[in-house]
Amino acid sequence: MVELGCRVRFEGRIWTVAALTGGQVRLVAENGEAVALLLSLLFADKGFAVLDAPGGSRVPPLGLLESLPEAVRERALAWQRHVREVESGQPGAGSSEKPPRAQYDPDTRTLAQREEAKAAELSAAGMPTSAVTVRRMRARYRQDGVWGLVDHRATRLRTALGRADERVVAALHEVLEAGRERSSGTLGRLRAYTERLLAERHGEGVVPLPSSATFNRLVHALADRHGLLGSARQRRWRSARPAPPFVPTTVMAPGELVMMDSTLLDAFVVLDDGVVERPELTIALDVATRSICAAVLRPKGTRSVDAAQLLAQMMVPAPMRPTWPEALAMQASVVPYERLLSVDARLEGAAARPVITPQTIVVDQGAVFVSSSFIAACESLGISVQPAPPGNGPAKGHVERTFSSIKTLFVQHVAGYTGAHTGERGQGAEGEAVWTLAQLAEMLDEWIICGWQERAHDGLRHPMMPHRALSPNEMWAALVAVCGYVPVPLGREDYIELMPIKRQKINDYGIRIDYRTYDHKALNPYRGERSPAADGLWEIHHDPHAPGQIWVRLPNTGQAQQGWRWETVPWIHHTLVTAPFTDFTWQHIRRTVARRGSRAQHEHDLTLALRELLERAAAGHGSHREKVVTARARAANNGGAVWGILYGQQPEAETLEPANEDVFDDGKDDEEPLTDDDAVSTWPAEHAQANDSSTAPVRETGVPAPRRPQVTVYDPFEESLRW
Repeated sequence: MVELGCRVRFEGRIWTVAALTGGQVRLVAENGEAVALLLSLLFADKGFAVLDAPGGSRVPPLGLLESLPEAVRERALAWQRHVREVESGQPGAGSSEKPPRAQYDPDTRTLAQREEAKAAELSAAGMPTSAVTVRRMRARYRQDGVWGLVDHRATRLRTALGRADERVVAALHEVLEAGRERSSGTLGRLRAYTERLLAERHGEGVVPLPSSATFNRLVHALADRHGLLGSARQRRWRSARPAPPFVPTTVMAPGELVMMDSTLLDAFVVLDDGVVERPELTIALDVATRSICAAVLRPKGTRSVDAAQLLAQMMVPAPMRPTWPEALAMQASVVPYERLLSVDARLEGAAARPVITPQTIVVDQGAVFVSSSFIAACESLGISVQPAPPGNGPAKGHVERTFSSIKTLFVQHVAGYTGAHTGERGQGAEGEAVWTLAQLAEMLDEWIICGWQERAHDGLRHPMMPHRALSPNEMWAALVAVCGYVPVPLGREDYIELMPIKRQKINDYGIRIDYRTYDHKALNPYRGERSPAADGLWEIHHDPHAPGQIWVRLPNTGQAQQGWRWETVPWIHHTLVTAPFTDFTWQHIRRTVARRGSRAQHEHDLTLALRELLERAAAGHGSHREKVVTARARAANNGGAVWGILYGQQPEAETLEPANEDVFDDGKDDEEPLTDDDAVSTWPAEHAQANDSSTAPVRETGVPAPRRPQVTVYDPFEESLRW
């Protein structure tokens, strides 16, 4: 396309389009010759061609001009005045009342003459210049404006690598990449490794290394801001960090995005037998309201069942405890209590903590949160799980920041505070610990309601009150009025569904899990039978914090009832071991007791060893490791490891009726069946006190046997009355 300022080829010469009027065009040659002709004649020429078009923008890059050295900038502006004077006779922009100088008058002098005059003028002023140079500067000015008149030697991009040898740069970069996952070292080690690599690639002494100072600058130029230098932790974080830009997530409804994570609490707690240890805190944070929907405090070693318990805690109201003031009740908060109570009767007597059903949960790559049991629990509740990239803290920055707030607002005021790391820990921090795990968990729950949920959060703003920060409860009240509230009732079967899953056969001896045999008379019709499921295995749910029983999904036998039912199956040795223990307590026993007979005999030996360990630890004896194992077991059990049902619902007691305990051999060993001579065969009366030895069974030694507790489904409401 022919347009003003473009260069064309006509009659074998190069011309510039100077004017377009109607069907005529005015062309100017490089020597200043001008012709006017019809466009039809121009297009009819056999050698006609459009060579280039003028640039789309004539505005000089003023920002780049300002970054140049002052001398370079002034020289470009001076050339601009000279070029303007050659072309128009006036050195400044626009018209001027002052007449042009005679040697630059366009009416009396040709363009070539004006170029010659300007070259002579500049040469006389001490800057040797030819007419060709003036013509070239005119062309550059037409093409790029004042930026084309700049001495571009001053605009060359300078790299941090300077003029370093490319072979040295390549070798150093390879060494830095190879050491990303290694332990941190010195710059001297990098120099030695780089020199060795260059010798292997190019020969000894062929590629010399620069001086130490230059090499160190080269290392920083390559490694800084790329995660190749610094501590090992920083390098791992940089390598796992996704590439920017990062777009903030906008959440508009409670439960739309919930983040879960665990961390060791910076405080010591006293477990049973005086064992002092840092507990592990797992929380669920609603991003829209910044509410801590649920929190679980456990001894070190959070399990998938604890993560699933958070899901259940979020969806049911938190009951008020007798020792809490009425100000912590939902009825006394900013939440629209009356309107919600008409929808969900469970809110009566509840604490001021939001009840939120999550839609999407963001978790890290921890084994707890990516386990099949946790994923299955989320799927059963219609919750999608979104794993964050490995080692990417910013992906779940809200919950990480909440952990920091918990440490500064709550934990540092707790007796036994340890600080963030050992460098901040005072002397005798373990001796300052006075709170048990249950006590600290109760204080944490109270602080969440009165200290966190009522505290203004700078990130929570209402569109109608943008200058006022809202508290999580205020934000929940505002959003629930827009998004609505749908109660999710959870019963006993729902809690069982949230437990970890195993799929096994039902054998003649029952169900064996990790050298623990579970049996019940309800299993009799299904021993050796295939499950109606596709894989032929039976679905089994278990609680790692309370391995004394399991739940098996069995088909309903009645004609009127269709579907499935849950059957509670006890451990056959639950009468021998009545003290609380967990799966890691059992694993500790398995590592210390060697197998000397059949599987049944080995299970019996493990049971006796477990009972001896628990009794020895209860009496204050045993090694430190044994005390820690048993104390963790009791702390996990006392923390509510057995699942609950809806708050306020009174369950019927479910008595475990084991099958014949004398027959638990698998039939593969020739030994005689073993019996539990010390077993307690009957349940104690419900009204019997724990220290009432008159109603407790007595062993042959005269020492009261450990009481066999009546196992019922955990009722949080009833438990709160005991607190």
